[in-house]
Amino acid sequence: MVTRPGELRAARLSRRAVGMVPSEIRQLMELADACPGAIRLEVGQPDFPTPDHVVAAADAAARRGETGYAPNAGVPALREALAAKVAARNGYAAAPNQVVVTNGATTAVYTILQAIADPGDELLLPDPTWPTFRMMASVLGLQARPYRLRAEHGHQPDPDELAALIGPRTRALLLVSPSNPLGVVLGPERAAAISELAQRHGIWTIADEVYDEIVFDGPHTSVAAVAPYDQLVSVYSCSKVYAMCGWRVGYAVAPPSLAPLLGTLQEPVTSSINTPAQHAALAAVTGPQESVARMRDAYRVRRDRAFAQLDRRDLRAVRPTGAFYVWIDVAHAGMHALELARALLRECGVAVAPGSAFGASGDGAVRISLAAAEDDVVAGIDALADFCAAGGAAA
Repeated sequence: MVTRPGELRAARLSRRAVGMVPSEIRQLMELADACPGAIRLEVGQPDFPTPDHVVAAADAAARRGETGYAPNAGVPALREALAAKVAARNGYAAAPNQVVVTNGATTAVYTILQAIADPGDELLLPDPTWPTFRMMASVLGLQARPYRLRAEHGHQPDPDELAALIGPRTRALLLVSPSNPLGVVLGPERAAAISELAQRHGIWTIADEVYDEIVFDGPHTSVAAVAPYDQLVSVYSCSKVYAMCGWRVGYAVAPPSLAPLLGTLQEPVTSSINTPAQHAALAAVTGPQESVARMRDAYRVRRDRAFAQLDRRDLRAVRPTGAFYVWIDVAHAGMHALELARALLRECGVAVAPGSAFGASGDGAVRISLAAAEDDVVAGIDALADFCAAGGAAA
């Protein structure tokens, strides 16, 4: 196009960026921000404060001048501590140079996809799952292919269905355990079977295990502990386990062939992770762990009380064995999930995450977070039950 003098060329925006579907959860968060006094069950953010010794470590680091750039892959002491953590708590060995500290687990997954896939490649994603994964695929030009988490399979991935989806452009399979939004924990036999399937087909497995220490009814199984191979990368975070969402510290444990590239790829994205926050994470991982157990126990109590209330109100839900979410069936309300969530907030002052945010299978469901006050969880369930019983209008 030739521009004449005095004319301005119309701005052209990235088709991938413009075509990315925004998160419906974020939409509800912003609507709820404008509703003072709303019951906030839409976001997975612990209502506990960051432990005091963690805050103190960041303060001490800043006061002694630890405020400059850190290495791309993270502060060496933190990488060493995280390698020791996965050995002690996740059950597999990793060298410190296999650990890459990231700006939250979100950046870890995004950087991994940048490193292993090219535009047009396919990524197998759970349905339902956290919507940001689809947003990443869209921006990176990847084809997201969903695999269903079906009730008849205990909401666990079905290896036969996965095998049928794998094609010549499939580059990676994403596993999430404990699941967001279902709270399902992947069993060791299923984890091993899926990992071995991926290995046979020569594709990457990304194991998102950010809720690894929030498990209620048995141990958590890390995929790398039961079926390690050289195209498996695991992702963790301090956000949920240590109530550190805003500190933005996550990490990936990658094979030696991938880890250096993940560190290098941080340079054009974040350069390095906030240095005092890394010292806070070091204190979190190496310091007292009582707060982790205390928060986990509180979530378990909230889950049990929530299900007692769900039973009383005749609402069906998936009982979580990990993470801190409850997936509730609201199909009887006869409304699209996003429409229902907006109306519930507008008319009843209760914010929930619409199931449609998590994938095509999620319409007819909502997700509530147990990372909120116990009484708020119960009051939110009551409001939801009344709203659905009234046919989508406030009772």
